[in-house]
Order: sequence, then structure tokens, then C-alpha cells
Amino acid sequence: MILFHKETNFELTQKTKYKHWIKTIILNLEKRVGEINYIFCDDEYLLDMNQKYLKHDTYTDIITFDYSENNLISGDIFVSIERVKENAQLYSKSFEEELYRVLAHGILHLCGFKDKTEKESKEMREREDWAIKMLENN
Repeated sequence: MILFHKETNFELTQKTKYKHWIKTIILNLEKRVGEINYIFCDDEYLLDMNQKYLKHDTYTDIITFDYSENNLISGDIFVSIERVKENAQLYSKSFEEELYRVLAHGILHLCGFKDKTEKESKEMREREDWAIKMLENN
């Protein structure tokens, strides 16, 4: 089950479309869909979580808590809408395109992809592009 929650003034439209897309990503990676929660929030909310749970004192666009077991993908994915907007401007992308990238990024983390090294980051970016193409082709 994939659910969308909000802790800020943001409403995701076309939830059914996004749920189908996220399921497609997971199934294409030969995994199963468990319980996945996307929580949309603001910078301060996510900064507080970053400090409390990860001991990082920085703003970020996404934090993923992975509860997956074997191939059953489950977790909580927190997304700062403020940071997505700022990154869209920074990288000359639309808000929607940057949101797609962040939504895919969180799922890819739950599916086992990392981004700590340069090699991992490159593979993550390629997988994000792959996932976004799936959404755009639907």
C-alpha cells in the first residue's frame, strides 16, 4: 500500500497515477510492494528529523526510513516541498520534474540503491532517469 500524507500546505494531485508509477518501479526491480508512506513537509520539519534521527544538522530534500524485509519494500519517505522548489530553480527544472526525481529517489533507496560514493551516485541518477521515463511514457 502506498499512501501520501502532508505536514505542510501541499496537495499531491493525481495520486492514483503516482501510486501506479511507484508500484511499476518496484515491480520492475523484481520487488514487492509493502507499506510505503510519503510524507510531504517543510524544511524545518525535515531539518528537525535530520537532527533527531540522523544527527545531521543540514537541510535536505528527502529522508528515507527503510523498513523493507527481503524483497518486500516498506518505508517512510519524508520530502521537503520547500527544498524541492529550491532545487528545481537551482537546477533549472520544473517543480514537477524535481518532485518526480525525489519520489523516485526515495523508492530506489528502499529497493537497495545507495548514493554515498561517486559510482553509487551515478547509478542512482541513471535509475532516477529510468524511473522518470516510465512515468512520462504512461
